[in-house]
Amino acid sequence: MTPAPDTLLDGTHTVLTPEYVEFRFTLAGVYSRFLAWLVDAIIVGLATLVVLLVFQVAMAAFPGFASALGIVVYFLVDWGYAITLETAWAGQTVGKRALSLRVIQESGVRIGFYHAALRNLARVVDRLPLLYLVGGTTALVSRSHQRLGDLLAGTIVVRERRLKVPSALETRGDEGLLADPLFVSRVKRLSTEERELVLSAALRREELRMEARLRLFSALGARLQDSLAMEKPSHLSDEKWTLLVAATLLPAPNTRPGRPGTPRSTPPRPPNRSATSAYPR
Repeated sequence: MTPAPDTLLDGTHTVLTPEYVEFRFTLAGVYSRFLAWLVDAIIVGLATLVVLLVFQVAMAAFPGFASALGIVVYFLVDWGYAITLETAWAGQTVGKRALSLRVIQESGVRIGFYHAALRNLARVVDRLPLLYLVGGTTALVSRSHQRLGDLLAGTIVVRERRLKVPSALETRGDEGLLADPLFVSRVKRLSTEERELVLSAALRREELRMEARLRLFSALGARLQDSLAMEKPSHLSDEKWTLLVAATLLPAPNTRPGRPGTPRSTPPRPPNRSATSAYPR
C-alpha cells in the first residue's frame, strides 16, 4: 500500500493490536497544529474579553487588581475551553475540528478527561518562553510530533481521514439480527473500547492484507461472542458477524445526515431471512 502524500509529509503512527494487525494514523504536522491553535487562541481571547467585561466594575474599583485578574481569567478560560471540548468532542476543539485534527491516545483510542486535563495543564511549560517555543521544538524533534503535554499524557495529534463506508454498512433491513431487540440491547452495552475497535476494524478492513484481515476478524468474532454472550450463527463468517455489530452501533438515519465520503448512518440489510438469528448463551 503506497502512503498518501500527507502521510509522507507528516509521518505516521502505527498501532499494533493484540492480534498483530497494524493500524496506521497520519500524524498532524507542526504547521497545521499551529493554525488550529491560532483559531482556538482567537476564540479564547474573545471569551476572556467577554468575561473581563462582566468584571469591569470590580476592576475599576481595584485598578491594581485588574491585570492579575485578567491573567487568571485568561488561563481559566483557556484551560476550561480546551479540556472541556477535547473531553466532550473526543479530542477536538473548534480549531482542531476546522483543520480536521484529533487528539487520541498512543494506543489509537479516544482520550478522556484525564488525558485532556493532563496535556492541557502542561501548556504552561510548552508555551515558554513565548509562542510555544518549548512545545514546538519538542514536537519537531519527537518521532510522533508530541509536545511535552502529549508526552506526559501519552497522546498524539492525528489527521482525520474520510473513510469509505463498507457496502455491508450502507443499508439497514427491517428483519434479522438488526431488528432483534436482544441483539441490539447487548451490542449497545459494549464498552467504549470494544465499540471503537469494532468500528475501526469495519472501516479500515480494506487496508489490511487478507491474512491479517482473517486473523483480526477471527479474534474479533470470538471476543464479540463472549462480550455479547451470544453464539454466532453458523452461516455467518466472523467478518460478517463483526460488521453486523458495527452496523448496530451506527446512529439511526434520522440522527446523522449522510455525507459523501464519510461513514453513513444506514447499516446493512441482512442477506436473507435465514441468516438473522443469534443464540443467547
